[in-house]
Amino acid sequence: MRRNTWWGPVVAVVLLSGCGGDKGRAGVGSDPTSPGAAATASARPGNATAEQVAEESRGRLRCPPGAKTPARGDGTPVDDILGVRAGQTFDEARALVLCSHDLLVATETPGRGFQIPTYGQTLRQGFEARFAKPRVERTSKQIMQDMQDEAMGRGLNRRRQDVEPGQSKWYVGTLGMPGDERVISVAREEWFEADRQPTVDGVVQALTAKYGPPVRNVDSGSVHLLGWSHDAQGRRLAEGMPLFAACHGNPSPDAPTNLLPDCGLTIEAAVHVSPTNPGLAQFLQVSIVDQARAWAVHEATSQGLERQEAARRADQVKDAARNASAPRL
Repeated sequence: MRRNTWWGPVVAVVLLSGCGGDKGRAGVGSDPTSPGAAATASARPGNATAEQVAEESRGRLRCPPGAKTPARGDGTPVDDILGVRAGQTFDEARALVLCSHDLLVATETPGRGFQIPTYGQTLRQGFEARFAKPRVERTSKQIMQDMQDEAMGRGLNRRRQDVEPGQSKWYVGTLGMPGDERVISVAREEWFEADRQPTVDGVVQALTAKYGPPVRNVDSGSVHLLGWSHDAQGRRLAEGMPLFAACHGNPSPDAPTNLLPDCGLTIEAAVHVSPTNPGLAQFLQVSIVDQARAWAVHEATSQGLERQEAARRADQVKDAARNASAPRL
């Protein structure tokens, strides 16, 4: 079985060092609704509330956004998280994510994605969305202290919770020819407010009501894992079938995405149990990817970019044959 891996933040620094042409894309663009606008807004001078930061970055966004991509067909498995699903355009999915909460801001993620030669073209391979934070001007001394604290935390392998109770974060993976990138994966993490945590059983029931009976259901005590898997022909997998052990994913928005061409739609959910009450859920993670479809998009994108580059080089040779100076021998 061939496997493509979509690397996550764990190796983002390594990938960035080898992708010089794509560095810095998150801050570029004049459209205030673009992911780059979030980075631009956060870099603006002056203090601002989280609401002001979100308003600056979201720009002309209107909710609810108009639907463009056709909905899934009757009789096919549910394949969305709050309406975000594979096949949607980059901008359509971004608008749907941002409209799920007024404080969400989106940022392109040039450090995540497949290592596809782009030949200098800009290829958007996804975006993340998080709650806006207040903007507070800090002195150089405070900034240095923050950097030291962060470095110490990494050195001690300190677990960093980057989502507060009542907040959520997203990661939406996209791929396709430049300007026509489409969603291939969706992942969301939601932390419940401390005084409004739902029951674990209630969350499991809600997941089952939306996605159907899971094919994997494991309760380890601290986390309840559920999974739904299909093969590339859309057939539901079950334990004992050849692809059952291979066709799965990871529910975390921070995890890398593995693709197998023989696997179809895979949905993973993790209901994390409250450490103070095993009957309550602290947070929920859900991810969805149609692996066969994403694999096909990956192959088509790679080949399409390669054909464009070959055509560009052929045109250069033709132009040189017509206009270049003859060598002096």
